[in-house]
Amino acid sequence: MSDAALHLPRTNASAWQARPFHRQYLMRQANNLFDFFESASINPAGGFHELSDDGEPLSPQNPIRQIHVTTRMIHCSAIGSLIGRPGSDEVVDHGMRYLWEKHRDPQHGGYVWSLDDDGHADASKQAYGHAFVLLAASSAKLVGHPLADQVIADVTNIIDTRFWDDKVGAVRDEFGNDWRQISTYRGQNSNMHMTEALMAAYEATGNKRYLDKAKRIADLIIRRNAMKLDFRVAEHFHEDWRVDQDFAGSEMFRPSGTTPGHALEWSRLLFQLFVLTRKEHSWMPEAARSLFRQAIELGWDKKHGGFFYTLDWNNQPIMREKLWWPVAEAIGAAGFIGAHDKDEFFQVWYRKLWDFAENHVIDHERGGWLSELKEDLTPTSRLFVGKPDIYHALQACLIPLYPAGGSLTHGIMQADHVKTLGH
Repeated sequence: MSDAALHLPRTNASAWQARPFHRQYLMRQANNLFDFFESASINPAGGFHELSDDGEPLSPQNPIRQIHVTTRMIHCSAIGSLIGRPGSDEVVDHGMRYLWEKHRDPQHGGYVWSLDDDGHADASKQAYGHAFVLLAASSAKLVGHPLADQVIADVTNIIDTRFWDDKVGAVRDEFGNDWRQISTYRGQNSNMHMTEALMAAYEATGNKRYLDKAKRIADLIIRRNAMKLDFRVAEHFHEDWRVDQDFAGSEMFRPSGTTPGHALEWSRLLFQLFVLTRKEHSWMPEAARSLFRQAIELGWDKKHGGFFYTLDWNNQPIMREKLWWPVAEAIGAAGFIGAHDKDEFFQVWYRKLWDFAENHVIDHERGGWLSELKEDLTPTSRLFVGKPDIYHALQACLIPLYPAGGSLTHGIMQADHVKTLGH
């Protein structure tokens, strides 16, 4: 036996992300998602259709366009443009025009939650939706869309003047169309996605005010609350930002108890924020690791696999269904954190999560990812009908392929810049 052979690794322990086959697999899965969603989602009357399991419009006659569907498709199509997917720029343009011309409320300002072909709408103004407007416009700016700057300026003004509560460093959740108060609810979900959007806006514009807001939200939701709750992320709060453990609202957007998927999502976003802030907040990386580990420990079904959707405050499952997006977010988190932390725990779980997605969640026959599974992993549709959107799954496929120095769009541009310098 040669000396070189004696030094070969004894186990299959090296990172999958560095392996050519795995990288091809990830890009192939991303392309499959674009094939399923991109052209089928376009509504010729404006905006985007939500799709059935077979990739057909769920409501072809007078469909409702929700703002997070519009904006997520813009964001993902911008990602498609950045990686060189033909056709993506037209989809970005289709979405941006609908966002500016239809979702935007020219009378009262802000962006309405949903509308249909007849202009009837849920005209409430939701922080969750405005976070995705900022994310979409920031991504559109990176691909040079002509509306991007004015949408960024417009939605930033709305966030600053209507949603932002400077006393606590977070956003209020919802108002009526004329900005009257319709509830005193305060939630982490809108603030988590606002953190994501603020980081993207900082990367797109260089304006540090966005990053300052992101840091304040993370401090409130994670350092001052989740860390004291044994790294469980509180979803709901009273108006004065006391945790409300008894809240029970919409199972889709405001479920009771805790949601392991959000802890996984926060773990990546928090580590991303740590990197973007030049590693100035030493509490962030350890908190990110702990959020990931705790979500695995409490949320992963050790018998069947997959993450329970919600847990009670005694860490017992409430909703035992397994949704696609926590698995996708866990993959992104394991990939991002694992790029910085060489603890094999993150590599082991990265592989285990992709095994689960490949064998149970990816719909190899029809395309896309199955949105919901029962506890025993058979498909169901209790919360979600059809294939909701491309956003979570696409990012799971692409985050591991690019430098973990910020958001996915930033990573794509960073990789392209390095290649350009190399030539």
